[in-house]
Amino acid sequence: MAKLSLAPLVSKVKEPQVETMVDILCSNMMSDKEQLRDISSVGLKTVIAELPPSSSGLTLTASVCKKITSQLIGAMGKQEDVSVQLEALDILSDMLGRLSGSLVSFHSSLLSSLLPQLTSSRMAVRKRSILALGHLVPCCSPALFSQLTEHLLTELAKGPPTSMTRTYIQCLATVSRQGGHRVGEHLEKLIPMVVKFTSVEDDELREYCFQTFEAFIRRCPKEMSAHVATVTKLCLKFMTFDPNYNYDDAEEEEEDSMDIDGFDEDSDDEYSDDDDMSWKVRRSSIKCLDALIDSRRDLLLSFYSSICPALLARFKEREENVRADVFAAFSTLLRQTRGGSSHHGLITASSDTSKEEEPAVGLLKKQVPLIVKALHRQLKEKSLKSRQGCFCLLTELAHTAPGALEQHIPALIPGIVFSLTDKSTSSTMRIDALSFFHVLLLSHPPQAFQPHMQVLLPPVVACIEDSFYKITSEALLVTQQLVRVMRPLEQKGGFDPKPFVKEVFSATLKRLKATDIDQEVKERAISCMGHMVCHLGDHLGAELKGVLVIFLERLKNEITRLTAVRTITLIAASQLKIDLSSILPESLSVLGSFLRKNQRALKLGTLACLTALVTHHAASIKPAALEPVLSELPALVDESDMHVSQVSVTLLTGMAKACPSSLAKISSSVLPGVFRLVHSPLLQGGALAAIVAFLQALVSSKTSNLSYSQLLKSLTEPFHHPPSSADSSVLHRQSFHSVARCVAALSSACPKETPGTVTGLIQEVKNHSSPESARVLALLCLGEVGRNGSLGGSKEVQGVILEAFSSTSEEVKSAASCALGSMAVGNLNDFLPFLLKEITSQPRRQYLLLHSLKEVISACPASSLSAHVESIWALLFQNCECQEEGTRNLVAECLGKLTLVNPAQLLPRLKQQLKAGSPLARSTVVTAVKFTIVDQPAPIDTLLKDCIGDFLKTLQDPDINVRRVALVMFNSAAHNKPSLIRGRLSTVLPHLYKETQIRKDLIREVEMGPFKHTVDDGLDVRKAAFECMYTLLDSCLEGLDVLQFLDHVEEGLKDHYDIRMLTFLMLARLVSLCPAAVLQRLDRLVEPLKATCTTKVKAGSVKQEFEKQEELRRSAMRAVAALLAVPEVERSPSMADFANQIRTNADMASIFQSVQGGEGGGLGPAESMDMS
Repeated sequence: MAKLSLAPLVSKVKEPQVETMVDILCSNMMSDKEQLRDISSVGLKTVIAELPPSSSGLTLTASVCKKITSQLIGAMGKQEDVSVQLEALDILSDMLGRLSGSLVSFHSSLLSSLLPQLTSSRMAVRKRSILALGHLVPCCSPALFSQLTEHLLTELAKGPPTSMTRTYIQCLATVSRQGGHRVGEHLEKLIPMVVKFTSVEDDELREYCFQTFEAFIRRCPKEMSAHVATVTKLCLKFMTFDPNYNYDDAEEEEEDSMDIDGFDEDSDDEYSDDDDMSWKVRRSSIKCLDALIDSRRDLLLSFYSSICPALLARFKEREENVRADVFAAFSTLLRQTRGGSSHHGLITASSDTSKEEEPAVGLLKKQVPLIVKALHRQLKEKSLKSRQGCFCLLTELAHTAPGALEQHIPALIPGIVFSLTDKSTSSTMRIDALSFFHVLLLSHPPQAFQPHMQVLLPPVVACIEDSFYKITSEALLVTQQLVRVMRPLEQKGGFDPKPFVKEVFSATLKRLKATDIDQEVKERAISCMGHMVCHLGDHLGAELKGVLVIFLERLKNEITRLTAVRTITLIAASQLKIDLSSILPESLSVLGSFLRKNQRALKLGTLACLTALVTHHAASIKPAALEPVLSELPALVDESDMHVSQVSVTLLTGMAKACPSSLAKISSSVLPGVFRLVHSPLLQGGALAAIVAFLQALVSSKTSNLSYSQLLKSLTEPFHHPPSSADSSVLHRQSFHSVARCVAALSSACPKETPGTVTGLIQEVKNHSSPESARVLALLCLGEVGRNGSLGGSKEVQGVILEAFSSTSEEVKSAASCALGSMAVGNLNDFLPFLLKEITSQPRRQYLLLHSLKEVISACPASSLSAHVESIWALLFQNCECQEEGTRNLVAECLGKLTLVNPAQLLPRLKQQLKAGSPLARSTVVTAVKFTIVDQPAPIDTLLKDCIGDFLKTLQDPDINVRRVALVMFNSAAHNKPSLIRGRLSTVLPHLYKETQIRKDLIREVEMGPFKHTVDDGLDVRKAAFECMYTLLDSCLEGLDVLQFLDHVEEGLKDHYDIRMLTFLMLARLVSLCPAAVLQRLDRLVEPLKATCTTKVKAGSVKQEFEKQEELRRSAMRAVAALLAVPEVERSPSMADFANQIRTNADMASIFQSVQGGEGGGLGPAESMDMS
């Protein structure tokens, strides 16, 4: 009890008392009485665990640690009593692990007293000394670290006895794991030494050698580059090291492999399997390969030729634990292969395969037959661990190369069935087998499984009836996919599901009816039965009604209602036209009540369900049954939740088409909401498209009280009475475009009304007394009507547009430019020549007319534009050297988008223009290339990949502006299509990094009256370069040398305000992506961060200066917070010191708290660090 009460005491009593307690405990620890020793050492450990962390700045910790340490160093010297030594080492490890920062002054004396312990005759003392050294390493000074490494090297060079060599190599492995990147600078000397010891005939020593290699690879991947080949070769050699066993016969005669042990005993009486340690060597070398695959994704393709075949050959490994590691290493290879491909989740076999395949995936597919051959035998092994390893590996394979196992499904099925039916199989094994089967079904086409239905179904159905809920739940998921396989609705197959329906149905129904089962099973049973009704409803006959009634009950139950809603949606949309009339009226009233609920997922699910019912089952719905739904809809059409509004409007559209009479009742309550949405600045995309479709359906449904003219009036009303200045927020620019789209949709639904509408709009534009907003809207409406190709006399319209161009109002001019573009899209032959003629003859309106042209090029299909390409191209090149940057950018955008019309012809011509004259022309061409890079796959990609190098050469252009736009183009490529530039990084990065440097020759002084002001002409280029670097972190990390990258980030931390903001962001990102590299540079990065956080603005500066500095400090503090979240950071003395400074300075502490989101109220960074 006494030692338990120490814990609360430490934090309560004064410092001198704690010191006295520690003194007594230490002296008791040296006592001869074993019991007293044990109690004291536990007491000391308790005290250490309770001391506040060293970075909290309390003196208590430091003084107590010093007391304990000096006593412990004495205790270690007591050679005569090993148990005292062991306790002392144990306590020391604890203390170094937790409070190393307080012991800096003792580090060198600790090192000199720990090193002799490595030669102790007692194994336990050596092991604990290694642990203590491991804890000392992360926070000791570089000089001490070198001293330790040198000591190990010197001792190893003496060629000590094998048992000592083991200790030193083991110590080296621990030091590498803990010291991380610091080992990097000593690798050149260490590697040959460790390589040498792998040839000593001692299994444990070899195991420690490979553990050391593994630590090197994980901790200093960059410095290991030169040695990867050596280490790989050694791993490949020793992963097959099994001197006491011959594999060849086992290959031919599978039966014998079961009784190897018996055969071994006869042949060699003296030898027992228990003495065989060679498996440790195999395991450590395989783990080393695993580390290599994991840390060097850049070598992936070479791994497929070197490591992959070797791992495949080891699938036959006889030692179960080693075999599990072989599977794990191969799974890592698969994960790395998947990491590069753009699709991370599971994709089905039928999905879009037009994306170019990653080269690694191609190599993997070639290996699939060998993988299956090696595994299918293992799938019937007695060993559970092996089978689990197989299933995990196969699951990874199905995720990485969907569809690749299609040919091999017959080979895999016996293994799956065996694991599901074998009596001795554990429940986790069954769950693994079922979840692999589920992934297999999702990623391969149905016809691959249809021939095997007879074998596959019974074991899965048996699992549905299993007593363990997790197995039932997995089995129901699998059954749901099997139902899809029996009768895939998307393709008519020759497979007859009839013989299997009854079996699946009765098992699922039993689970569906049960109410006393796990929630997950309930939901999956509903879903599985839903798929059965959807795919096989016509085979269920009289049973169907009963099932639908159960669905209705589940719909009324709060726990299962969401799943039931989704299931009814599925059935309602089924191609089998399932008759739902028995449950429709009641379902509709329940669904109506769900629209009032707060749960958003339920609301959206219900709206989708109602839309499916109204679309597919309108004939069975009586108008009265829709009442409960109709009354809830008006409240849902609101800009506060655009997605719910969109789905609600889609439902209204369905009603307008299917049951117009019901809609008439609510038009008065629902339409004001719809019009409010149309006039909302937030409306765009899907929601706008839904409203356009709804208005068309409404005007076509001939509902008596909603005529074309009434709808038109409601849409345009607000624009004719411009808002007073008090509520000027009513009309937003977006709402003009939304209304124009709606007006055009109405006119295309009622072609008879169009001429009248057009005349009205033209009059509106001509009428100078009408408000500006009405004229702008009229122009945009004309444009949208024209886009649909239904404008009559084009001459009059052209006149109106030209007149609008000379208006005094900017808004009207801009609307006219937009309208002209839209009209030309609808009627190229009339409007495009007119537009091109105007661009040539009206230089003052060029900017507006180019906007129209951009609209034409963006919106027209390539086929219709191709006839006009030459004339547009020539015109654009006449204007590519315009002095106005805005106009040049527009020309560039037009050029880029025009190139997409016929890339094979136009891209080479763009390239030709690079050689052309002025820097302005070059900058326009490079900017044009930026607009040819789109984020979806496009035909131009392969052409671009070949010639982007030529465009990137402009990074070396003598003109600074050309270099800036080249960087912007490069950034766009890195962001939208990293595959274009990945292969060119080695040539581009030096030029990119060069642009991040401050150039004195670009800084000039400008006199402004009595003041001198410095202007840095290179700032924009540097900013563009740093933006590229930030993008590369996300898209091409594996192509970067992170340490070199960090050099430039470090420079940026001392640059201009904008660039520092960017580099703080980069630093925070780097901490999460590659913490090891950041730790390596930590001491150099802390200084600029510290400088930013402690800078004060001069008194009397303007308000902006204060705000800028405040923003900088917050941004720097975010980077600091990201750093402090890495556990090893606090071991750096300079960082611990800075953390302490933040904690003690009220101003900095408050910024730190706010940046962290105020978490850990009142805790210093030290405590919040511990939590990480």
